Amino acid sequence: MGREAADEGRGWRPATEEALYGPCGFYRRAEGPAGHFRTSVHASALFARAVARLLCLVDESLGRPAELAFVDMGAGRGELVTGVLGALPAEVASRVRPYAVERAARPPGLDHRIEWLAEPPAGVTGLLFANEWLDNVPVDVAEADSDGVVRLVRVRADGSEFLGAPVTGADARWLARWWPLTAPGGPAAPTGPTPAAPSDLGGPGDSGDSGGPGALGRSAVPGGPGDLDGPGTAHETDVLGASGGPGDPEHGGGAGHGGGAGGPGGVGRVGRVGHGREIGAGGRDGGGGLGGGHPSEGLRAEIGLPRDVAWAAAVACLDRGLAVAVDYAHSAGARPPFGTLTGFRDGRETAPVPDGSCDITAHVALDACALPGARLLSQREALRALGVHGGRPPLRLASTDPAAYVRALAGAGEAAELTAPGGLGGFGWLLQPVGIADPLAHDLGHDSDPSLPDAPDARRNGPAGP
Repeated sequence: MGREAADEGRGWRPATEEALYGPCGFYRRAEGPAGHFRTSVHASALFARAVARLLCLVDESLGRPAELAFVDMGAGRGELVTGVLGALPAEVASRVRPYAVERAARPPGLDHRIEWLAEPPAGVTGLLFANEWLDNVPVDVAEADSDGVVRLVRVRADGSEFLGAPVTGADARWLARWWPLTAPGGPAAPTGPTPAAPSDLGGPGDSGDSGGPGALGRSAVPGGPGDLDGPGTAHETDVLGASGGPGDPEHGGGAGHGGGAGGPGGVGRVGRVGHGREIGAGGRDGGGGLGGGHPSEGLRAEIGLPRDVAWAAAVACLDRGLAVAVDYAHSAGARPPFGTLTGFRDGRETAPVPDGSCDITAHVALDACALPGARLLSQREALRALGVHGGRPPLRLASTDPAAYVRALAGAGEAAELTAPGGLGGFGWLLQPVGIADPLAHDLGHDSDPSLPDAPDARRNGPAGP
């Protein structure tokens, strides 16, 4: 990618901010996110029921307070918070104070109990749940040039790109700590001068605006009643150390586990829309096709520091409780070599163009977002701990109660879609307890693989249904 005049275009972060959340932004459109894609929330009511069960576990851990908050970050049109309210036992529902945090306008007809906010409430006690929110917190993109210098990628309104100034400061430190642009085994790629900074988490001029609580992300996968659970699926979990903070390269923190690779080519995307590059046989999960050990021209990364800052701010809203982020993710040691920035429109992947016509999204480095004491696991493992299984109902039920058998079979198909290892089940869950023990810890086995898998491109196969 060539370099052009510095006054052309702008970074992907400000371009995405305007394209998604500006006056004519994608998430301001009347049809809402569900008009273009579906998430786990849209795939099945089982997801909201599972989140309701998690809220009940948090309630127990808190000693059943008089007021129990449920904060739905990036609420879209309020589908998740509405589903959770409908799934709660009456006694718990009577104490719940529900919040929907969304930058778009409140949709008509929403339950009057739900408070609609542009920013998360402060000082609450309960569960903060961010389903596919962080992937829509805008980030800048970096790319190594022909000399191995890591530069910011600039983009024009038509989506064409060119390289700008070298990455410096907090962004450079974040890349060095979490996503160095080197081929496996190589030294760190050079960047421009990196002045010292007292903090990479919110200091003026360092991280800038976190992008705010954006709108709902995306994801949907093919799947149906015949796609039921199979045996022998590994689970993933990790508890993070207590030193350092999110995106803090000087003081450690974060995962330290190096991530895990999936099966060959299992989640690697070949020929990313808009960039025309190919990933080798190992795909994104194994970093295949990247031989050598030196910085390589064209390696790309999304600079995730604004997401670290946004997540830390969201967690800080809780006095006590649990914060959960769910997203398609990758981890240290298994980052995608050419980044993940992409667009979606009308249920299909498209080149990312920052003109408000499409969603713009990128996978999340959840291990970088994690604060001390957090746990990383897969959606498959989390939902199974919350009672969502895709096993077939007993065949004898078909004889004794055929209607119940058909309902159970349909439910098993929905559960299978939510927990499919190569689809939604491969999404990452980041659990961050605040002043309580992890409410899912006793439900998770000890035979888990201590790594966060690369979440596959298990995204929408179409807009959400009616």
